[in-house]
Amino acid sequence: MIRTVPETGSTNADLLAALRDGDPVREGDWLVADRQISGRGRQGRGWHDGRGNFMGSTIVRTQPGQPAAHTLSLLTAVALFDTIQELLPTPHRLVLKWPNDLLIGDAKLSGILLEAERDAVVIGIGVNLVSAPDLADRKSAALTQFGPAPDRDAFAESLATHFATELERWRTYGLEPLIRSWTAAGTPKGTTVSVHEPDGGKVSGKFDGLEADGSMRLRLADGTSRVIHAGDVILAEDS
Repeated sequence: MIRTVPETGSTNADLLAALRDGDPVREGDWLVADRQISGRGRQGRGWHDGRGNFMGSTIVRTQPGQPAAHTLSLLTAVALFDTIQELLPTPHRLVLKWPNDLLIGDAKLSGILLEAERDAVVIGIGVNLVSAPDLADRKSAALTQFGPAPDRDAFAESLATHFATELERWRTYGLEPLIRSWTAAGTPKGTTVSVHEPDGGKVSGKFDGLEADGSMRLRLADGTSRVIHAGDVILAEDS
């Protein structure tokens, strides 16, 4: 079920509050807002709420024996990639930047935010369907720059379907198929990147693919490898 509301602070915050209050939030249901007045991105960034854009959240219930919850970030990115790829003319290349940014060319098209609550992970997604914000630290784009504006509700239905497919595959077959799918859509190996780490440090090198657990492998200038578990990745062309 996809429930739409005219306005809210944040669809993620709404689902988190419902989980804390013991309300029945079903896996597979989505909450979509026409407007978000307090939308949030990763690392505390705000999120643009232009009318006609997609702003929605869903939940996944964590279960014993399934892959680590943090890999839902990669799963969501792949589902979003597949959804948007169907809408674009073929010359425009989509690419995933680790862990879950979707770029068209070198411009950011969407954002994904995961937040845990007890046995659930709330997954918030924002996509620039109609308009994109002016960002101080990176380029941004909207799908209307490349073709007709997609219908928001039809987009929500398609995304929910792709997400459900990826979630079933993730639970049934584990991470290996997901890593393959992400790699096929992701930043090419050898791309120069910088990583701003959570502790404030910065490290640069060549993107060298993903580890089996979904972490990023970085090839340093001295030829050694470093595994990145968290951080803000900046491509060379973003700098």
